[in-house]
Amino acid sequence: MRPLVVAALGGVALTACLPSSPGTSLVPEQRPQVLPAAYRPPSVESAQLRNYYRVLQQDLLTRGLLRTDGGGPETPYDADDLAEHFEEIAFYNEYAGRSGSGLTGGLSRWSGPVKLVADFGPSVPEAQRQRDQTVLATYGARLSRVTGHNITTTARQGNFHVIFASADDRAYVAEKVRDLLPNLSDNDLQLFVNLPRSHYCFVLAGGPQNAPFEYIRGVALIRAEHPDLVRDSCIHEEVAQGLGLLNDSPKVRPSIFNDDDEFAYLTSHDELLLKMLYDPRLRTGMRIEEARPIIRILARDVMGQPL
Repeated sequence: MRPLVVAALGGVALTACLPSSPGTSLVPEQRPQVLPAAYRPPSVESAQLRNYYRVLQQDLLTRGLLRTDGGGPETPYDADDLAEHFEEIAFYNEYAGRSGSGLTGGLSRWSGPVKLVADFGPSVPEAQRQRDQTVLATYGARLSRVTGHNITTTARQGNFHVIFASADDRAYVAEKVRDLLPNLSDNDLQLFVNLPRSHYCFVLAGGPQNAPFEYIRGVALIRAEHPDLVRDSCIHEEVAQGLGLLNDSPKVRPSIFNDDDEFAYLTSHDELLLKMLYDPRLRTGMRIEEARPIIRILARDVMGQPL
């Protein structure tokens, strides 16, 4: 989970020059706009969130954050850095550690195909739906190339759902998440339904009780109130984290796996982390001590550095 950003719906005032005396107009009188019967204007809460995140995004951009360049000469790293970063992101979890030290206990990833599905709350406009579906499909294809893993997008029967919903879609989100994750606790369900304003988006992914590191399902929630750049950033981070890189750390740069919001999109550094994660030389559930020598080899391989 990360903090978040929004855009408000603004009104447009139309003015017209009227003749001083009755006459025949050459321009037909404009008819009032007729909205579809299903249309509902956003609630005050949703409109306020849009404005809040719009202002926040602009503030981040003004401060040089939400970069889309992926880093440069000022963000150098070598194989040793990459190996350290991989351990930090793949084997630790800032929110919950099974060992009490932040260690997750084992390497998590998907063994079977990942089928991404975009789900939309009723309030999300059609144009926004089409845009977000395209972004998700393009990103999924990129992740498949990077990892060598089978990652596709589908319209139905997926196992990794990305839900785009506004504050006005709480009932939809509650029903959808209950259907997808029937064993989810009430507390975790409330996180989906009443996401704190301080969170942009988040993801839950995992496996069955007898194989918790073998991911078989993922569900991400992304606020529909976000401006385009922040929604795209959420797609990049949450889907990547749902593949198994589940931590954020201030040590990792240039990366989206960092709560400082410096980068909006998956970087080439992050692609190398994902490539390492799905390398067959690592084994799902492997503990950090066992994996460490292999990680050092993988980091040098992907960086093209000799052992």
